[in-house]
Amino acid sequence: MNVLIIPEDFRKDQFILKPLFSGLFRAIGKPRARVVVCQEPLLGGIGGAMKAERIQKVVEKHEGMTDIFILCVDRDGDTNRRQHLNVLEEEFGTGRTFFAENAWEELETWLLAGMDLPNDWSWQDVRAEISVKEKYFNPLAEQRDVANTPGEGRKVLGEEAARKIPTIRKKCSEDFDALAQRLDTFINN
Repeated sequence: MNVLIIPEDFRKDQFILKPLFSGLFRAIGKPRARVVVCQEPLLGGIGGAMKAERIQKVVEKHEGMTDIFILCVDRDGDTNRRQHLNVLEEEFGTGRTFFAENAWEELETWLLAGMDLPNDWSWQDVRAEISVKEKYFNPLAEQRDVANTPGEGRKVLGEEAARKIPTIRKKCSEDFDALAQRLDTFINN
């Protein structure tokens, strides 16, 4: 099974998405799923990732080599983002398997859900924060002395978080787990 994860911008997001989705596919019974993060074309941010014509280019480039397409973007406080993703799923899910999800509020939230957080941090505060990167992820990467590693700590911390997929699913039930359930239903039915 070949899975293509489509991020807003792969340059940092790949270090979160690849390990988390590899771990997720292992957890739902597909340990040999080949998870690849789309690097071409570079969507360059949320604006490009939410445009049907940009997604069309990704699909055209990878069609025939991909069994499941998964678009993953940040919610960034936009409570209407899910509705737009539903439109993209409907448009691109015809004749292929295409899922889309928005991380509340940023992909780094999923990573943080799989980490042991500092004692003075509340998960509820992390989950409610719109600027998760700045307020929580970057300080944690500094505290863990990994900010100068690939992805500014995302590679090291993403691989660590990927070992706790059940915890991420529990803490991020509205987004990560919702997608995991849809994938599990699709794959195992």
